[in-house]
Amino acid sequence: MNRVFNNIISLFVVVIVLFLIIPLPVQLLDFLLIINIGLSIMILMITMNISEALEFSIFPSLLLITTLFRLGLNVSSTRMILRDGYAGAVIQNFGNLITGGSIVIGVVIFLIIVLVQLIVITKGAERVAEVAARFTLDAMPGKQMAIDADLSSGLIDEQGARLRREKIQREADFYGAMDGATKIVKGDATLSLLITLINFVGGVLIGMVINGGDFTTVLSQYSIVTIGDGLVSQLPSMMISTATGMIVTRSVSEGSLNMDVIKQFKAQPRAIMTTGVILLFLAAIPNTPRFALIVAGGALLCVGFYVSRRMEQDKAAEAAAEAAAEAPAIEAEAAPSETDYYKDINNVYSLLAVEPVEMEFGYSLIPMVDESHGGKLISRIVIFRRQYAQDMGFVFPSIRLHDASSLGTNQYVIRIRGEEVARGEILVDYYLALEPANPLGEIDGIETIEPAYGIPSRWILPENKEMAEIYGYNVIDPLSVMLTHLSETVKKYAYELLNRAETIQLVENLKRTSPELVEEAVPNIVSYATLEKVLRALLKEGVPIKDLSTIIETLVDALGQGRDIDSATEQVRGALARTITRRFCEDGQLRVVTLDAEVEKRIISSLTRNEQGVYLAMGPDLMQQIVTQLAEQLKKFNELSQTPIILVSQVIRGYFSKMITQFYPSVYVLSFNEITSNVQIQALGNITLDAPARSDRKAVGT
Repeated sequence: MNRVFNNIISLFVVVIVLFLIIPLPVQLLDFLLIINIGLSIMILMITMNISEALEFSIFPSLLLITTLFRLGLNVSSTRMILRDGYAGAVIQNFGNLITGGSIVIGVVIFLIIVLVQLIVITKGAERVAEVAARFTLDAMPGKQMAIDADLSSGLIDEQGARLRREKIQREADFYGAMDGATKIVKGDATLSLLITLINFVGGVLIGMVINGGDFTTVLSQYSIVTIGDGLVSQLPSMMISTATGMIVTRSVSEGSLNMDVIKQFKAQPRAIMTTGVILLFLAAIPNTPRFALIVAGGALLCVGFYVSRRMEQDKAAEAAAEAAAEAPAIEAEAAPSETDYYKDINNVYSLLAVEPVEMEFGYSLIPMVDESHGGKLISRIVIFRRQYAQDMGFVFPSIRLHDASSLGTNQYVIRIRGEEVARGEILVDYYLALEPANPLGEIDGIETIEPAYGIPSRWILPENKEMAEIYGYNVIDPLSVMLTHLSETVKKYAYELLNRAETIQLVENLKRTSPELVEEAVPNIVSYATLEKVLRALLKEGVPIKDLSTIIETLVDALGQGRDIDSATEQVRGALARTITRRFCEDGQLRVVTLDAEVEKRIISSLTRNEQGVYLAMGPDLMQQIVTQLAEQLKKFNELSQTPIILVSQVIRGYFSKMITQFYPSVYVLSFNEITSNVQIQALGNITLDAPARSDRKAVGT
């Protein structure tokens, strides 16, 4: 029984196809026609009560099934009309209802209904579905960027990002299916008109030629059943077409259609009252329907006045609640003057403290930080700290947030250990729209540069947000702009925030799970100073230090072999190959720029050792050539979502990375032994030497 129930839709489709062949009894046809009308009404009601299209994702398939159902009933009713001149009580009653005793009136009304369905509703729904499908597909890259930005800033985790990406893919599939499904609706409307014409002409010919009936009687009989049959088909088809147009416009809705209409009309009481005044003014003009105008105008005035009073009462209640929440507390004792405070020398020493991370705000940005005014920056920083700790294995210290009168009202400054490292400016009442490579249209706004990634952008008004997304812009709220800038800055300077105290804390945390390892290695073999330098070097190049046990075990082996800190760090990176591969590889592929064998030989020959250790001494011509070629190769990464990566041998990786970082801080240098064997490496370019560089023997320390 369960198996039959699970396949009931498949069985239903098979039965519908059989309707095209097997004649139906009149009573069964009446029942199925009523079911068809009821099903269409149900679908229309569902589309009016959903807030987004994916809540009714089966609609494209359901549209095909209901269309096939209607066509099957049309064929069955046509068989009865041509054979008996009668197709049941439902069709007969609908025909009598629309004709009203006059065949001419019935035909005219029926043609009007058909033309409205074919030209207005069906054509409009088809166009809306086509545009929605195109805009949804074009907006996918921008939405993907928004997900990546939220993920990097800690607003969502990996699971949330995966769910949002799946939703975007489902939206694209749905609107693509709807674009094709509307062609079915258009064909259904056209075919219904042709079937009606066949019923009428064929019925009249059969009634007169075969049955020998009177022309007037035959015309009256077949006209009524033909119009009734057409109406029974067109009404469900019209409701399905209307539902099609509604469901593809649900993307800009915040709730159901009923809720949106009531909410948005209630928000405009002046427009309602103005309309009422205009209707009353029209009632004063001679030869106008005064009674209807006065009743309608008066009703609109009353409704608008009532809605306006309710809005004022709601605002007053909100203001009273806010005032009660902000009621001043009992005044405390007056604080001592600044001069008296600093007479105590211990208070002067408090001025010498340097905050690890500090963020200053202009006056206009304070509400975004102040939790008593609904500010959410602090809670989102907490989420970002947790996400960063999970990804990188390091908990960065608390961020001090305070206002600064020296800044502009819309400015903010990020400081690391007391020094400014980043600055930005945001407009609180606007949205930031990141420009795509090929926007579908131009949006009005204030041109600017996105502070975290340097993307050309513009500040737009909230009412332009939906249109900007349709044009392919990635729209971000001001708080997310500021948080993204802060998170990227913290990631960039995280290695500076790792001090001796944080290193000891990480070791103490590891002691809970690996006490034997810590007791053996730290600080007997690996000193805290050495461990701190290695961890800093890893964080500086974006390598997670979460697997601290592997790092310490590898350091024990490396230092036992007499390696220096730089060589030990490279050995640690090799031990973290899976972590590095996961960090930089996407979908099993790694696109890189490589070095020619001759270039690597020249670099190896440039390595020089002195009392401080090994350093890279390279001729200026060779360095200039590498930097110039690299600039051209990095352009190939502009259209890719992957971070620019240079792949070299392990011997030169660390030294080459230090040199390249001076020119391209966002480029990562990896070695072959840091990439797992299951990754497919694709070389986008290769840096080679020319003749002058090969003959160059000058050297300069870097």
